Amino acid sequence: MCRGLRARRHGRCRGNAGWAPRGGHRGVGTEGGHRGVQAHRLRPPRGAGSSLEPEERSMEPPAVPEEEEEEKEEEEGAVPLSMAPGPVGCQLFGYVGIEAVLDQMKIKTMKTGFEFNIMVVGQSGLGKSTMVNTLFKSKVSRKSSQPGQEERIPKTVQLQSITHVIEEKGVKMKLTVTDTPGFGDQINNENCWDPIIKYINEQYERYLREEILITRKRKIPDTRVHGCVYFVPPTGHWLRPLDLEFMRRLSKIVNVVPVIAKADTLTLEERAEFKQRIQENLKTHAISVYPQEDFDQDPEDRALNDRIREKIPFAVVGADQEHQVNGKRVLGRKTKWGIIEVENPAHCEFPLLQDLLIRSHLQDLKDITHNVHYESYRVRRLNESNQLGLSPLNGLPGKGEASSHL
Repeated sequence: MCRGLRARRHGRCRGNAGWAPRGGHRGVGTEGGHRGVQAHRLRPPRGAGSSLEPEERSMEPPAVPEEEEEEKEEEEGAVPLSMAPGPVGCQLFGYVGIEAVLDQMKIKTMKTGFEFNIMVVGQSGLGKSTMVNTLFKSKVSRKSSQPGQEERIPKTVQLQSITHVIEEKGVKMKLTVTDTPGFGDQINNENCWDPIIKYINEQYERYLREEILITRKRKIPDTRVHGCVYFVPPTGHWLRPLDLEFMRRLSKIVNVVPVIAKADTLTLEERAEFKQRIQENLKTHAISVYPQEDFDQDPEDRALNDRIREKIPFAVVGADQEHQVNGKRVLGRKTKWGIIEVENPAHCEFPLLQDLLIRSHLQDLKDITHNVHYESYRVRRLNESNQLGLSPLNGLPGKGEASSHL
């Protein structure tokens, strides 16, 4: 009797094929008598074959196609494992002192100082030396041999570098200004950019040879040119072929910043038209001047650089003499009709150039020089040494053995 009841309870009585438990029954062998744990027997549908053996449902969940699983995860808002976000920063419950790292970096920079190397290129008489002196408010570029007498400039392309240490509020900067007297002054200016390109590559070579030494200096002297300010004559028309060819070649190896020299010789209308024509020339000949659009790192930098690119080339006026204006001493050029204030945005765009080169983008100029221009030169030189079967540790080939043409 007990066995029959137990068999009926477990659905083993074959005689009653149409029997099915009502609701869930207690599972045998489970603790606590949970309902619905054991497999249920279903009533076979009418007309569904002549088998007397009741159908059983598996305890495993039914297989679902992968596409349906993905759709279900998307509906439920589940995030796949491969797309899961990174670790979330934990909230500090006390002061750690991470912000003190900035103070440490500032103290170390104030002790050691930093280097900045700038090159000015343009025809003689465009005010290159005066502009550099105005930028740094000191006589950092070519001093006169006698008071009131200008030093005579040679009419050949001879590069001259002058190094000064400038200190402001405890911060020391080793500034190197490289001038290019005689550029574009000859009747035949063919390949007049070659000495400039050679000088820039020599500074890359010097840094590279120091870098590949087994025993290196703790701080490699950095003489690489971080920025090249190119002075465009204020003709009011178009860029000359010399200007286009120079900037096309130099923009591949250095940060080029074009400026309109002696912009006070142009009217406001002439200045605006000339600037627009220069922008069209640069775009037509695919010349990428600083700040390069390809190197914008985030939307904030892109927004700032877009505003700068709209103003390039800057229409600047240089002056290293002070004049009295409304009871204040200002840098400017005195004319018969008044004083042109150099640092007044209403008179010229010198403040924009100063902000770009010193106050906002100085470190970015150095970073692009190291990470882009110098890196391109380093890769090219190491590839040349590999082709010649030389090891970088044994030295790079000389300039005569493997030279690169731009």
